[in-house]
Amino acid sequence: MPTARETVLTALQARLQPLDALVLRDEVLPERIPVTGLIILRDGQPGEPEVTLSPLRYHYQHRAELEVVVQAPNGRASAFDTLIASIGAALEADRTLGGLCDWIEPEAPASADLPIEGAAALKAAVITVVLHYTTTGPLA
Repeated sequence: MPTARETVLTALQARLQPLDALVLRDEVLPERIPVTGLIILRDGQPGEPEVTLSPLRYHYQHRAELEVVVQAPNGRASAFDTLIASIGAALEADRTLGGLCDWIEPEAPASADLPIEGAAALKAAVITVVLHYTTTGPLA
C-alpha cells in the first residue's frame, strides 16, 4: 500500500497529465523538448511536520517542484506563459486532489532564458507546489 506522500504526488502528476505538455516524474531533462513543452515533477521535501497528539497526526507542508521548460525559436515567452497558465488552471480546478490533500498552493515561478548552442533557446522555471496533507505517522 503506498504512503500518503506517494499517493499525493501520484495524484499531482495525474492532475497535470491532461495538459498539452509532456509530464514526467523525477526524470532527467531529455535531449529534446517537446514542441508543447515539458513538466518534470520533482518529489521535493515534506519538511518537518506539525504534530497533534490526540489522535496522533502529522501535518505536512510538502514542497514538491515542477520544472517547466519550453523551447521555441519564436514565441517562446508566449508559449511559456500559456503553459504556466494551464498549470495554474489545472491546480485551481481541484485544490484538494480529490480529497487527498487539505490544500495545494503553487508559488510564483521565477523564469530564466537559457541559450542552447546550435538550437532554439529554452525558457524554464521551477514552480514550488506546497501540498498540505495529514498522515498517521512519518512513514505512513
